[in-house]
Amino acid sequence: MQRYSLRINGQACAPQGGAWFASQNPYTGETWAEIPRGDARDVDAAVQAAHAALTTGPWAELTATQRGALLRTLGDLIARDAAKLAATEVRDNGKLFAEMSAQLNYLPQWFYYYGGLADKVQGSTLPLDKKGYFAFTRNEPVGVVAAITPWNSPLLLLAWKIAPALAAGCTVVVKPSEFTSASTLELAELFEEAGFPPGVFNVVTGFGQEVGTPLVEHPLVSKISFTGSDATGRLINEQAARLLKHTAMELGGKSPNIVFADADLDQAVFGAISGIFAATGQTCIAGSRLLVQDSIHDAFVEKLLAVARSARMGDPMHPDTQVGPITTEPQYRKVLDYIAIARSEGATAVLGGAKGEAPGCGKGWFVQPTIFTGVRNDMRIAQEEVFGPVLSVIRFQDEADALRIANGVRFGLAAAVWTGDIARALRMSERLQAGTVWINTYRAVSFMAPFGGYKDSGLGRENGSDAIREYLQTKTVWINSGAVTGNPFVLR
Repeated sequence: MQRYSLRINGQACAPQGGAWFASQNPYTGETWAEIPRGDARDVDAAVQAAHAALTTGPWAELTATQRGALLRTLGDLIARDAAKLAATEVRDNGKLFAEMSAQLNYLPQWFYYYGGLADKVQGSTLPLDKKGYFAFTRNEPVGVVAAITPWNSPLLLLAWKIAPALAAGCTVVVKPSEFTSASTLELAELFEEAGFPPGVFNVVTGFGQEVGTPLVEHPLVSKISFTGSDATGRLINEQAARLLKHTAMELGGKSPNIVFADADLDQAVFGAISGIFAATGQTCIAGSRLLVQDSIHDAFVEKLLAVARSARMGDPMHPDTQVGPITTEPQYRKVLDYIAIARSEGATAVLGGAKGEAPGCGKGWFVQPTIFTGVRNDMRIAQEEVFGPVLSVIRFQDEADALRIANGVRFGLAAAVWTGDIARALRMSERLQAGTVWINTYRAVSFMAPFGGYKDSGLGRENGSDAIREYLQTKTVWINSGAVTGNPFVLR
């Protein structure tokens, strides 16, 4: 049993309430670690430390180039410890070691990229309509950032927030999901090893009402960056709006994966499998609605089933495992409930549709890879985010019908189009209401490519050069270079 500590002001510390809570391994169902149960007192200590680092500490005196060097050093340390951090994430969230290892080995690139970008952000001189004045803009950090992260890819999605925030000169207080806090606490130790000044990066673990709410409402927090469900995102955004705080929201999705008759069907099958069964469907970009052109529907579903039936459930640390457990017990029960709802609405489960009890599943929270056909777009299974290995197959007739179905949900995070017609691909990419559109691929992300949602899928963008702007505010400076002051009661 491992007991973790909070990380505040560059130090490991016990929660002021003196309480810890259990973190369970989704594969075994057993407690493997104890996580500090922070409260408003710990939040205040962390925010005060972050504010002091921002305003009076050595972090405030660093040049952008020096900040960038620290970020690159951190990237090197993450690369060194990638296997260890990946193993921690597997114990905490049950995703495949192959998946988490790939994520952790890729993770340093965020810190290298934003480390290089830190001193490339420029202001501008302004042309003016007034003689005798000179004006320019400068970009300054927005302030203390509260980063609230989910349980499905804890460190990857954290990096999407903190790498640009730190490059911009902000300081950060992280509230990770109570289900998957361990890897974030381990990452905090690397900040100290990399040489970041105390208070720049702080982690307070615990529950929403005890940590999340006081963090969002703390008067010294200037921006909240949240990834999670749209329901929680709405509540946080409402709290932030009352206090006039900046926000960035990466919320849910119900992404359409659209297959036309002229597509490479074998590749499209792999794209459909990747879109929903990779990561056990626990990803905001899951291609949970598979739209298949009517003329190929039956043949395509048979191809899909032939591949999906071979998916191996089991120990996520085993290299042959392809589908791991659901990360949390409440989510496990929610996925099973949605399967029951789909049946009650008239959808047909042609694969799976029950809890996983295959050899090797142990006592974990497994759900069989599940495919429903006969799904209408107005069914709950097609409209609501399941966040599990459950695929809804929907027929469509032509481009207009595909667009009507694809856009006929309140989400707009991602979409994919499988076609051999480049003109069609471009038309569809223009008309799909989604922040990311993939053509003949699925689930590709990069530190260089902006990511975010339309509609209820969120606000703002992460990744790419756009992301650093999310953590900066513009100041305009006016200099009188010879203008004669006239009537002091009249606007200049």
